[in-house]
Amino acid sequence: MRIARFAAGDEVSYGLVGTARPGSTAGGGDVIAELAGHPFGGSDSIRLTGTTYPLTDVRLLAPVLPSKVIGFEPPAPGPGGGAEDGLDVRPVMYLKPSTAVCGPWDAIRYPAQANRLEPEGKLAVIIGRLCRQVPPDQAAAVIFGCTCALDVTAADLAASDGQWARAKGFDTFCPLGPWIETDVLAGDVALVTSVNGDVRRRAGIPRAAHGVAALVAAASSVMTLLPGDVLLAGGADGALADLDPGDEVSVSIDAVGTLTNKVEKGD
Repeated sequence: MRIARFAAGDEVSYGLVGTARPGSTAGGGDVIAELAGHPFGGSDSIRLTGTTYPLTDVRLLAPVLPSKVIGFEPPAPGPGGGAEDGLDVRPVMYLKPSTAVCGPWDAIRYPAQANRLEPEGKLAVIIGRLCRQVPPDQAAAVIFGCTCALDVTAADLAASDGQWARAKGFDTFCPLGPWIETDVLAGDVALVTSVNGDVRRRAGIPRAAHGVAALVAAASSVMTLLPGDVLLAGGADGALADLDPGDEVSVSIDAVGTLTNKVEKGD
């Protein structure tokens, strides 16, 4: 099931994304069927209003407005090993603020403070209910679905600051979209990050359900997770891509879709 957050005129709603029946007014194209309320309110919230829009007639927004975005980065080389939460190597956990989130086709603003932006496509795992201290074997019960994410970092500021709060925290540094897919984690998940149509990074999560469960356990052992919170999953393989104003960046996940944003000069 694909669930999108969208704007139709001045109204913002959630809706189910699908294909119209042949012979309908949408001509068999993609449509979005409006939902009453929001999808984090329980089983009764997945209720259709009866209003349907052609997907081309609405503006897709960031599918969630999280209280926090939690990322994971492999640690620096050194002694390590397995951990009780199931992670093969203990990652470094970091936060991106809620104000870093933007939606499909929103501009990534290149801050005047930075000289080198690096994009990394990620699988965004969306938490569906309030939880804490979740063991890996119960993680599936708290996951609502997944979407594409672009984790943007001002690499020069990360190096000079010695930590990532500023480098990863600028407004627009966490595009999410195009929608939530509730059935993604059955097998391996492959991610491709492209800049101006050229593939720059390939990444993947083998046995995605196992890997994501470990991240849920790790994050929830530190802080309470709220409905709509986002965990960024997926390692990288390939050369980093520097971004410049005017570049168009896309993150594609076969089971989800494609998220595209353009870089603009900021302030």
